[in-house]
Amino acid sequence: MGRILFVASTFSHIRNFHLPYLKALTEQGWEVDVACGGAVMELPHARKLYPIPLEKSMASPKNISATRQLRRLIRENRYQLISCHTALASFFVRLAVMGMRHRPKVVSICHGYLFDQDTAALKRLVLSTAEAVTAPVTDLLLTMNQWDTQYAAAHKLGKKVAYIPGMGIDPQKLPAVPPQRGAQLRNDLELPGDAFVLLFAGEFSHRKSQPVLLEALAQLPEQVYLLLPGQGSELEACQQLAQQLGVAHRVRFPGQVSDMPTWYAACDVVVSASRIEGLPFNLMEAMYYGRPIVASDVKGHHDLLAPNQAGLLYPYGDAAACAQQIRDLLAQPQLRQALSTTARQAVTPYLLPTVLPQVMGQYQQLLD
Repeated sequence: MGRILFVASTFSHIRNFHLPYLKALTEQGWEVDVACGGAVMELPHARKLYPIPLEKSMASPKNISATRQLRRLIRENRYQLISCHTALASFFVRLAVMGMRHRPKVVSICHGYLFDQDTAALKRLVLSTAEAVTAPVTDLLLTMNQWDTQYAAAHKLGKKVAYIPGMGIDPQKLPAVPPQRGAQLRNDLELPGDAFVLLFAGEFSHRKSQPVLLEALAQLPEQVYLLLPGQGSELEACQQLAQQLGVAHRVRFPGQVSDMPTWYAACDVVVSASRIEGLPFNLMEAMYYGRPIVASDVKGHHDLLAPNQAGLLYPYGDAAACAQQIRDLLAQPQLRQALSTTARQAVTPYLLPTVLPQVMGQYQQLLD
């Protein structure tokens, strides 16, 4: 049928979120290549993998080299469609096709703009300008939350703007976990038998705002513990803050972990303090497992939790409000049960069997 190119900042992004789409397109007869920065990793259903020197800093000279490499790659392979993901990669691959004669169709899947109405003016100007500059070559823009969809449509950031409910969480990767496995993990982490356990798994970065969770923990009873799996530039600062707040004995920093289903089984509540999100997988997975959720009231979080009251929201950065929501859950088992039931029901539209046909339909319309 032809060739399609997937582009993202890292190969791990494609592996984590897009393998079902590579499989579906391959089964339709397409040859699918993947071009990304970061460490190369095996990707089933990909014809060829192309490492490109993308750097997180937009001003890095390596990104200019990456743009040239992408332009050459696109010309040589004569792709019919480019599917681009992550803000950085999406910008530079769209830059690469600008001015190209007989260019391929371009789909930009926005996993969450890194700006909103509360973003500092200069940062918002830079990020929104990058989207506006590349809008003329964006044939289809797919967005995942209400704010991003409305902003993209109002500012005409794509020839067509459409909403999708994320990329879909795969129930086959979220098996039922026996209670004893969760209990064993709690034991391995040396948690007391009566511990009320909070969980947030994510990169330690300014955007994820783990310090808010630590400050909230300092306002909560001694039986409340916080699990913070993950790595990142802010890990050491968070460990130091836990010491300063006197809560280090109630926090676990296990580093990068696998088998997230067991971690969900080990916790009582999933929490998040993120500054900004697209449509976060960790909260959708928590909803699937029926875990009560306390999260900052930002886009993405709001979309998942507010419409059906499937979780408790608090103003971003307000550690006291976060602590109060957790305190309410600690004191009210019936509230925890009600949120658990609602979350399981509310996550249904975000499951892969529901989402994949919608996304594939958008691809097909563009290819037709």
